Formats: sequence, C-alpha cells, structure tokens
Amino acid sequence: MPVHNPKEPPSVARPLLDSAEPRRGSADEATPGAPGTVTAPGEAPEAEIEDGVPGPAGPLDRLRRLRALDWPGRVRVLGPAVAVAIAGAAICLELADIWVTAQLPDAPYTPLPFAPEDVAGTTFPIFGALLVISRPRLLLGWLLCLGGLGSAANILAANTATLLVHDGGHPLVHPIWVFADGVWNLTTYALGVLLPLLYPTGRILSKRWCVPGGVTATALALDWLCSLIAPSSVRTGYNALEVAAFAPYYQGTRQALHTVVAVGMALAFSSLVVRFNRADGIERRQILWPLVAMAGVVIPWVIGHPVWWTASLTLPLVPAAIAVAVLRYRLYGIDTLISRALVGAGLVGVVAAVYVLVGAGSSLILSGVDRFAGLAAALFAGAFFHPIRGGLQRLVDRALYGRGGDPLTLAAGLRRRLQHADPAHALLAALEVLREGLSVTGIAVEIDGTVTTSGRPDPVVREMPLVWHGEPVGRLLIGPPGGRRFPAAHDERVIAVLAPYVADAAHTVTLTTALQRSRERILTAREEERRRLRRDLHDGLGQTLASMAMTINMARHSLERSPETADTLLRNLREGMNSVTADVRQLVYGLRPPALDDLGLAGAVRALAEEARPGLAAGEESVAEVGVTGDMTGLPAAVEVAAYRIVQEALTNVRKHARARRVRVVLHRNGELRVVVADDGVGLPPGRRSGVGMSSMAERAAELGGTCAVTSEPGRGTTVAARLPAVPAPPHLG
Repeated sequence: MPVHNPKEPPSVARPLLDSAEPRRGSADEATPGAPGTVTAPGEAPEAEIEDGVPGPAGPLDRLRRLRALDWPGRVRVLGPAVAVAIAGAAICLELADIWVTAQLPDAPYTPLPFAPEDVAGTTFPIFGALLVISRPRLLLGWLLCLGGLGSAANILAANTATLLVHDGGHPLVHPIWVFADGVWNLTTYALGVLLPLLYPTGRILSKRWCVPGGVTATALALDWLCSLIAPSSVRTGYNALEVAAFAPYYQGTRQALHTVVAVGMALAFSSLVVRFNRADGIERRQILWPLVAMAGVVIPWVIGHPVWWTASLTLPLVPAAIAVAVLRYRLYGIDTLISRALVGAGLVGVVAAVYVLVGAGSSLILSGVDRFAGLAAALFAGAFFHPIRGGLQRLVDRALYGRGGDPLTLAAGLRRRLQHADPAHALLAALEVLREGLSVTGIAVEIDGTVTTSGRPDPVVREMPLVWHGEPVGRLLIGPPGGRRFPAAHDERVIAVLAPYVADAAHTVTLTTALQRSRERILTAREEERRRLRRDLHDGLGQTLASMAMTINMARHSLERSPETADTLLRNLREGMNSVTADVRQLVYGLRPPALDDLGLAGAVRALAEEARPGLAAGEESVAEVGVTGDMTGLPAAVEVAAYRIVQEALTNVRKHARARRVRVVLHRNGELRVVVADDGVGLPPGRRSGVGMSSMAERAAELGGTCAVTSEPGRGTTVAARLPAVPAPPHLG
C-alpha cells in the first residue's frame, strides 16, 4: 500500500476517491479554438477555461461556454452551486417544519422538540455540500445532499398531513401522504442502499451487487404503489384511487415489502464487509469511521421506544464521519477512537457499579449513609484509576489486535527472548517480534550497509532512524502491512514500545561487530608481528650470525699461515658485531620502546615532546610543554606502551599537519590514566576521514578497554584525549 509516515506520505494525499477527478492540463481543460471555447468571428480568443471555470466574459459568453463543456466540466462548474442550493432548500423545509410542528401536540416518543428526520434533513445536506464542493464528481456527496433533502421533505409533508387531519381533514391529506411515502422511499434507497454500495470510492464493487439494489428498488416502488391505492383511513384521509379488493391484503403486502427492503439494505451494508476485507489500510479506515458513527444510531433503534429519541443526537455523526473519512482520513486513528471510547466507558461503568453497590449496601445496613456512596465511589476511582485503566486498556487492545498485538505483551515476550538469545541473534529476534506486532510482510534494519531482515520488507513503505542514547545506530525499514485491520495508531504504539529494544539490539550488533573486527585486527597484528620477528631473526640476524661463524673459522685457519689475513677477518667480524647489536636493538625497540625502561613514561614523553619541538611552526619560538600529575610508577607495561605510542603518533601529526606553535601534553593518573595532546594549529578540515594514525590510536586504546577521541575546530587546533585503565587486568584462569 502507499507509504504512510507514517511523518507525510506523498502517494496518498488524495486517495482512491480522486480517481474520477480530472487533472489540470487534461483533455477536460478547454483551450481557445477547442470545443470548450466559443470565439466570435473576428474577435481574439478570450481567457481560457481552466478546470471548467470560464474566464472573464459577458453572461451570454458564459452561457455559451457552459453549453460547450462536456458533462464532467458542467459538474465541476455547477456542482458546488447546486449542492449549496439543495442544502439551502433542505434548511428552508426544516424551518417550515418547525412552524408546522409548533402547532402539533408534543410527540410522546421524544422529549426533544425535533425528530431524527429533522436532524437528517439539516445535517446530511450540509456535509453533502461540503463533499460536493471538494469532490464534485464523487457520488457520495450528492447522495447525502439528496437524502437530506428527501428527509426534510418527508418530515414536512408528514407533519403537514398530520396537522390537516388534526384540524378536521382536507382532500389533500392522502396526496400529501403519497408524496411523503414516495420521498421517503427515495431517501431510503439513496442512504440505505446506494450509499453503502458506493462507499467510499464512489464505485460499486462488481455488477453482481446490482442485484440487491435492483430488488430493493422494485420493492420500494411496489410499496409506493401500495400507498397510492391504499384504503381510506382517518390518518391518511380519503383516497379517490382506493382499490377495495386490495384492502384485506394491504397491511400484509406492505409488511412483506418492508421485509424485502430490510434484507436489501442488509445486503447493501454487507458489501462494506466484502470491501473491507479486500481493501488496504487507507480504505479500511475510511470504512470504519461511518460504521462507528452508525453504532450510535443503530443501538438506540434496536433498543426501541425508551431511548430511540437519542438517535436525534447521534445521527449527525454519520455524515460527519463520512466527510471526515473522505476528506481528512489521514489525521485520525479510528482504532485510537474505539480504544479510548471503550476504556472510558469501562471506567464509567466501574465507577457507576461501585456507586450502586455501595448505595445498595448502605441502604441495607445503614439507611442514613447513602449519601456517602458517591464519596466512596470517588475514593475508589481515585485509588484504583490507573490499575483499572491499565487493565481495561489491555483488554481492549487484546480485543482489537489479538494477543500478539498488545504492545505490553509484545515487549514482555521480547524481553524473554532477548534474555535467552545470544547477542548475535538478538536483533533478528527483536525484528520478528516487531513484525508480528505491526503485522507487516517484512521488516529490516540497516547498520553500516549491512541489512538484517525478517520476512519480506519490499517495498519499504516506512523508514525511521534508530537512536541509542542520542547516537544513531541504524535505520528501521518497515514493509507493507499484512491483514490486521487496525494498523493506524496501533502501529505508533507498537513502534514506540518496541523501537528502543530494536535500537538496543542494533547497538549490540554494532558493538559485537566492532569487537569481532578488533579481535581480527589484533590477531592479524600479532601474526604480522610474529612474521616480522621471524623474518628479521631468520633472514637478518640469523644470516649475519652464520656469516660471522664462517668468518671465525676462516680466521682460525689463517692464524698460523697468514696472521695479516686473520687480523683482517677479525676486524670485519668486529664491525659485523656492531651491525648485529644495532639489529637486536631495533628488534627490542619494536617490542617496547627502551625510553620507557630508561626514563619511565613521564621522561619518555618529555623526550618525545623535545624531539617534536623543532618541527613546530615559528622555529625557536615554538613551545612543547608536558604536564604530569599523579604517580606514573607501577603502570601496566601495555598501558605504558599504549600511552607512549598515542603521544608519539599525536606529536607526529602535529609536526606534519598542524602548523602549530604550541603543543601541550598532559599525563594525569587518578584511578585511570588520561593522556591529552592539544595544539593551537589549523585543526582538521571538515569532513576529513580518519587516517591510519588516528585509527591506530583508537585501536590501541580499545585493546586495553579504554577510549581515544579526536576533537577539532578549524583554526582552533586539535585535541587528542585518551582514557586508559591504570590497573592491570586480572590474569585469565583457564
């Protein structure tokens, strides 16, 4: 289905309902010289007709242009005006009905001064006109307008006929009743059959659904024919068209026809169920809005006479819900409305039940304390409000979404799965739970180009960042929805509850991947160091020692016969021993800088700073300072080497790239060793990637469980700050 977040989906700004709307620049848009424009001979073309609206011209030209438009163009031009006229006519009929009703006795079935038909005759045309103005070619708005007009005409005709009978009768009573019945049948067909068959797209599902519509139309026509030849009565007046032979069958025939009409209306409404099952999430929400509003009308109608009058108050919700669903369906979550309504009703019911129980108990035990029932109910509601609300919310969520859709249940299940899953599979477990909760075809998380997928997320309809403690760790990719029927606001609750778990799992994957890469680098570096030592010892030092051994043998053999040759060989041997000594020093220096053993960490760092000072800018004016606080003795050997190498690399970068005049190195030990190298150079350029040197500093700190961060501002220098554990790690006991 189209993308929904969803924060502004581009493909659903105007849904299925716009499929019948012409677009600007289409064939429906008239241009000068085209059929949509009339130009008088010898005159320049007038302003173009844009979207069916004539340009500035005289009344005759406007009439000619309107006649030249095709039917859709005329609808766009005249539709809103006609709809407003229908709404105005309906309101005028209702005003007339108010005057007629004021002369009649009060109705026994309602305490209100108006009937449900009055409400329908006022509200349906108004909301219908709003729909026609926004969607002129959508039939739903026209059905609401005509249905409301028919309802207003029906109630006015019925009350007028009743008033005439009340005043002593009139020959027009029966024709008025025939007119009222005919108008009511048309209203029933428009609102009870056509509206559900066409809602919400304005098109019928298939030609098969024309059968219930045709049968209902036939039944309504026969019912009106029965009223036309009905027997005379006090209520309906004298009927000149009465058929005496039909009088015994009149009531039974009309009852049977009303049953057929009721069945036809039920079948028409069942088309909404079929459409609901076939529709996507957008159209489902459009269908749910009026169904929820209709519940406020159907429930009083089912209960009957005692509460039927309340339908007058809930009836306006039906056209309002249709208008909201068609025009602004994306702004509201229907499942949220249902959920909150049920939870609120449950809370009211619990408090009312407590009030009744406390009142009944007090009346049985102490007849004079019933006034404390309300106080007890209020105290109960205040003390147990949140537990009751939480329990009701869980029950409603389970009823709407099933056991797998409750966000709290999903979170509890995810916690249990994460407790038993290894870090490498934690993200996949979180994605599976989130996919079940959202009821989507697939979901995935992208971390540094690596995608972990559960199901089939293609096509991706929603994308959101995953943030762990303010740090972005990846992207969550959500696929199209599955078969769940309440995806709107429920998805937001599920994402809000489960997204932090997914972010934690993604961060764990990032750490696990980084740890694995670090281990691989450490192992690679160790093996490379071993290979270098082997090569240096075998190819360098080993060959040199072998050559020296051969020189000694040659000197021994030459000692008696040619002392001069032996002396030359021994001198060469002495020079070779100097080379061997240098090679051994180089090997030892590669394993651990000798300055650390000779000078200690503080002295070795001062020596590095002194060596780096000539490479700073401004020559003799350059300054390289070293500050040491805390006791530097007793540090682990690995920490000393890491700190020394970090300072060495940082000073090398300062000397080569910073163009700094001052550099300061700080060593501070207080539970941990802090190493800071700060300069006043040009700083790092924006967007510069870390090189080998910076990566090696971070890796040396990470190997020991520490951190190394490089911060810089262009023109204000660079700072390297490392934190290293100053306590040696406990030995591993195998």
